[in-house]
Amino acid sequence: MSRSQKRPAEGLEIDGFTLGPLLHRGGFATIWEVTHPDHPGPMVMKVPTILDGDDGPTIVGFEIEQMILPRLSGPHVPQLIAAGDFAVMPYLVTAKLPGASFQELFDRAPLPPDQLVALAIEIASALHEVHRQRVIHLDLKPGNLMRDEAGRLVLIDYGLARHLDLPDLLGEEFAIPMGTFPYIAPEQYLHHRDDPRSDIFAFGAMLYELATGRLPFGQTTTLRAVRRRLWRDPLPPRALNPELPPWLQEIILRALEVEPEERFQSAAQMAFDLGHPDQVQLTARATKLSRDGIWPVLRRRWRARRIRGYLPAPTAEDTARAQVVMAAVDLSPEMEALSQEILSATREILHFRPEARLACVNVLRSARIQLDQGTDEAGNNLHVARLVALKAWGEALGLPEGRVTYTVLEAPDPGNALTEHATRILAGHIVMGARASSALRRYLGSVSAQVVAEAPCTVTIVRLPAPGG
Repeated sequence: MSRSQKRPAEGLEIDGFTLGPLLHRGGFATIWEVTHPDHPGPMVMKVPTILDGDDGPTIVGFEIEQMILPRLSGPHVPQLIAAGDFAVMPYLVTAKLPGASFQELFDRAPLPPDQLVALAIEIASALHEVHRQRVIHLDLKPGNLMRDEAGRLVLIDYGLARHLDLPDLLGEEFAIPMGTFPYIAPEQYLHHRDDPRSDIFAFGAMLYELATGRLPFGQTTTLRAVRRRLWRDPLPPRALNPELPPWLQEIILRALEVEPEERFQSAAQMAFDLGHPDQVQLTARATKLSRDGIWPVLRRRWRARRIRGYLPAPTAEDTARAQVVMAAVDLSPEMEALSQEILSATREILHFRPEARLACVNVLRSARIQLDQGTDEAGNNLHVARLVALKAWGEALGLPEGRVTYTVLEAPDPGNALTEHATRILAGHIVMGARASSALRRYLGSVSAQVVAEAPCTVTIVRLPAPGG
């Protein structure tokens, strides 16, 4: 057998990898357990299924995955170990993920709301990290969600994905929409593959499934049925599951809007709303119990006859940046002037980011709480007093209630608490102040310096003008 005719089989050795048992046989690829003397950890090899017929999409999809995976990093994507091209046998070797995909979990839906929300925040955070690296997945579904050894959620299978810095081979070579029909967005039917909000739609379809036990558009198998998404909305999930809170229906239906500009504009925005239900701005979506009436549907259907696309997607910079600005405010009396400077800087940043939410944060040292038994000199609860003061600070910005949140953190290490909170809420920018320099601060280090060094995003440091100018 020539090198170009190699097919995967148990016991086959290629590039030092020895194939073990077959773990999974899918429509486009097989997954094999493999070993290698130089790689001690558990690994799997993905080999595309190349038959004698028309395998164009399979081949191109595999080429896309070979291009994209080496450019991805972080805990929410597969860890690539090696790749082989079509000269011998095409393959991708990645670290083995324990267990199966999330399909079994989705088959048990509906889930309790608290369990659903916890999982949804994980998915949104993982999706945000992928989008931040300029990749649109375009095939989000339960079967492409797994966990690693540490229990972290991983998005797998990038054969239909689009990297915004690479040629779109699938889009250039094939005219039919690519994706899993029950989950793909309306614009994918129109051959648009450059919009991160398509993943938001698929994410919304998965949340609908977790909330109701049903797919929002049924088990779609034809392009004609997919096309109906250009004008037909799903039955509201609370009509199927009355236990679902209105704020969660608001999130799900917003993610499933036909027009991409009416959905969440980033996974970070969606994660923020999922984690702050009291801040979700409710609209008519939250309480509706039936599909839209005949006139809205007819208007959308008439428009669908002429539509060729939607308003432009967010720029790559907007997609990569979380739409959360975190303002870390020192509320000490001696820092009042500095807190006003932070207020001014925050106002300016929000002016240029009209879609961003503001997260106002203050850190209460837990050591002080223990020392003072949690009360101030007047006997007021320190945490509550700080929260009231923080809200008074933020109200000067005049933001609507749904655009701002207030959090008082209790921690012995303010710098670490701020960076951990910024990571948790997917902050894209931090605004904070720096106290005046001193010999002691230079020796011990400052909170602002720690945040700058460890924060997962950009940081603006505000200082008071030096005396005398």
